[in-house]
Formats: sequence, structure tokens, C-alpha cells
Amino acid sequence: MPISPQYNPESLPPAADTEQTARGIERLAEAASRADDPVRRFFDEVVADPIGKRILDALFGNSPYLESCLVRDLPFARQVLAEGPDAAAAAVRGSLNALASPETGLDAVPAGLRRAKRQIALTVALGDLGGIWPLETITRTLSQFCDSALDVSVGHLLRQAANAGAIRLPFPETPTRDCGLFILGMGKLGAFELNYSSDIDLIVLYDDEHITTDAPDNLQRTFVRLTRALVKTMEERTADGYVFRTDLRLRPDPGATPPALSTLAAETYYESIGQNWERAAMIKARPVAGDLAAGKRFLETLRPFIWRRHLDFAAIEDIHSIKRQIYAHKGGSTIAIEGHDIKLGRGGIREIEFFAQTQQLIWGGREPELRMSGTVETIRTLVGLGRVDTP
Repeated sequence: MPISPQYNPESLPPAADTEQTARGIERLAEAASRADDPVRRFFDEVVADPIGKRILDALFGNSPYLESCLVRDLPFARQVLAEGPDAAAAAVRGSLNALASPETGLDAVPAGLRRAKRQIALTVALGDLGGIWPLETITRTLSQFCDSALDVSVGHLLRQAANAGAIRLPFPETPTRDCGLFILGMGKLGAFELNYSSDIDLIVLYDDEHITTDAPDNLQRTFVRLTRALVKTMEERTADGYVFRTDLRLRPDPGATPPALSTLAAETYYESIGQNWERAAMIKARPVAGDLAAGKRFLETLRPFIWRRHLDFAAIEDIHSIKRQIYAHKGGSTIAIEGHDIKLGRGGIREIEFFAQTQQLIWGGREPELRMSGTVETIRTLVGLGRVDTP
């Protein structure tokens, strides 16, 4: 049997659209007919094998996107089916490492990242549907892929800026090392909770005291240009697809500030007029690309802003106001089976995340054990500390 024994056929869902499955099998046969003999023979066996056919039903009959991921890259699909998702994920990491090489031209990065995104999507889907990976592995794998994709892009963009004379890199061979520019992953990315369709929320910051440049007055312009190029690399739709939809609106005062800010400007903002919702958002902040050491230093300076030992009544009322806004959005004040928004509706994902974060704001200043980013882990800790009752 060509399929890895790791896959559990009992975990595979049936096809929701059998006609779509049949069309996918036809496309697979056409693509395999043009492939090398070992690949063609492998997929002939997969289609004839009962477990292989169930895997194809689960993919093709439920997701045109996953069908495309498999059919467009049969050699990789062969690897993930034959060796399992762990080996395939390691192969994707290797391809990203190769993409980060100075020998790789900047023009090749977008296509390379989109190919790797299709590969990791297929890998994660098969690990999920095949009953091999638990949820935590699925979301962490997607999040770590995003970290690497961002870091590869930032590294090449920093080299481009250095080649243009805008900055000088302390370590040109490893451009992100001590470069002074870093990216904070917020929300699900920061908490290693990315799902298949998640956007990524980012804050781009730079510590100008740790950046060497002959044109300090142009530093912000340089990093704004770099940030825009990074966003384009991530979210522009091409024939190869896109990598991640990207949102920069969690930065301080996004309507009035540029896409990339100095750490001094950000610190000044949070210390003077930072809001409680921004404190909650910063709980999940994590350096994900660029100068990770600089990112950790920045978050350390924000500890007094995020974790206050005492929460005043105005702050508590502010938290309740945010909750009322969540309830008011898309009819979230009631729970109904038909048409209920599982993400934004009452009792949905957003409210669960909000509950965990507000409890962290209330108790985290006095309970260091609550200073974590994961939602499930936070709720378990709240239960352990007696701050939340179990049903």
C-alpha cells in the first residue's frame, strides 16, 4: 500500500460533493499522466487503494482549494501521502530555509512562499483529516510557517535596503540578526492559534538606536517602504495564490501613524494614552520576524502597561463596554442554531478569547501564572487558580 499507515480512515470525512470528487480524480489522472513514472504509478495505486480513495474523497469532495494544492504539486503530494505530515512539514521548513539564502533573488520569494503555503496547507489538512495531528499541532504548525514566511521576506527586504545604501546590516549573511527592525504577531498568530483562514495581525516597529544608517532622517521612510513591500509579498493574489491576508491596524493610532513606527513613538503612545483594549491585545503579542531580541526587549518595557496590580473602576467599565460592542455586532446578544455566527456571535470564538483576556487583565497583575498567550491554556489556569468555576 503506498499510503502511510499513520492515516486513520475512520477519521476521514465523506465527500460533501461526489461530482466535485469525480472532477478532482479526472484532474489528478490528467496531471499524473504528465508526471514522471514513479509519481504516475504512485497515484495510480492511490486511486485504486480503498484508503487512498477515501483520502481523495475527503480532500476533493470538500475543498477545491485542497484539490488544487494536491494536483498542482504531485511530487510533494506523494511525499505527504507516503511519509506522513511530520516528514512533509520538515520538507517545507527546508524549502523556506533555502528560500532565505542570499543566493535566492528577491523576485523569486513571492512565488516560493506561495508554493510553500500550498504545501503546508495540504500537509496540515491531511494531518487533521487523517486523525494524526491534534488541534494544537495544527494551529502551531500554521503559525510557525507564518513566522518563517515573514522572516524570509523581511530578510530579503533588509538586504535590498542595505544594497541601496539606506541601512547597514551588522550581519549581512543573516540580515535579521541585530537589525533593529522587528514584527510583532498579534491575536491568533501571537498565540500560535492560526487556523486555515486566519488573517494575520502585525505591528512593525524599529529601534533606531540599534540601526546603523548614513541617512537617519530617511529611516522611517525606508521602513515604511519595506513594510508595504512585505504586505504586498504576503497578500497580493497572483497565479500562485497568496500567502496571508495582512492587517496592520492594531498599531498605535493607525489612522494617524505610518505602517512602521519607532519603538520610542510606540512606547510613548502606550504610556500616555494606551487603551484597555490595547492592553488586552498586547497579551498575545509575540516577536515573529526580524530582530527577535529587539522585539523581546520592547515587550519587556510594556510589562507595566499590560500588567497592572490594580484595575480601577473606569477600566472595568471600559471592559464591559467592549463586551457590549461584541454582543451588538451581528446580533450577538442571542444564541440561535440557524444563522448563528460561531466566530462573532454570543458564546462564539471571539467572546471566549475576550473573556480569557479580560480575566487576565483583572488578575494577571497579581497572578504571574496568567501572563500567557494561549486561550485554552489561560482558561485552564484560571480554573486552577479558582478564578473560574468548572461546569
